[in-house]
Amino acid sequence: MSGKLICVVGASGVGKDSLLAGLRSALTPDDRIVIAHRYITRAADAGGENHIALSEAEFQLRRNAGCFALHWQSHGLLYGIGREIELWLASGLSVVLNGSRGHLPSLRECYPQALVVEITASEWVLRERLQSRGREDAAALDARLARHRELPPSDADLRIANEGPLADTVDHLLGWVRHTADM
Repeated sequence: MSGKLICVVGASGVGKDSLLAGLRSALTPDDRIVIAHRYITRAADAGGENHIALSEAEFQLRRNAGCFALHWQSHGLLYGIGREIELWLASGLSVVLNGSRGHLPSLRECYPQALVVEITASEWVLRERLQSRGREDAAALDARLARHRELPPSDADLRIANEGPLADTVDHLLGWVRHTADM
């Protein structure tokens, strides 16, 4: 028995963290769906997602030791997904992870059966959300938006616009993930 790997991607500010937190809250033990946490070289109290904060030295040690199933660099930070996802998949659990559009080729190479969900929002919504979270100055925010414009749309299996009530978007994603996990 093998579970499904579902990678959620989208530009900074589309609401992936909020959406995955909502999904995590809505899951039941009968769902057999887990949400992977990321290892990030970002402070634990930076706000947003539930992640494991590592120093760059800790991250590189773990990467060099083969502790990550996937890893990438983006916006000056290092991101990793732990090998524990392979145990979860082999146990028949479906795994949802917060990935990177720019690193989908690596995902596809390592996990060709992975499914991709792209979360979208208009640029003005992205700008408003990025400003309100207050993690970066105006230049860094503009750089994030410029990078977003440069990346082509992903070859997503599902695309969801996250501009309405978060609960509606969570329900949409939850229904799709449940259906996909049962296939």
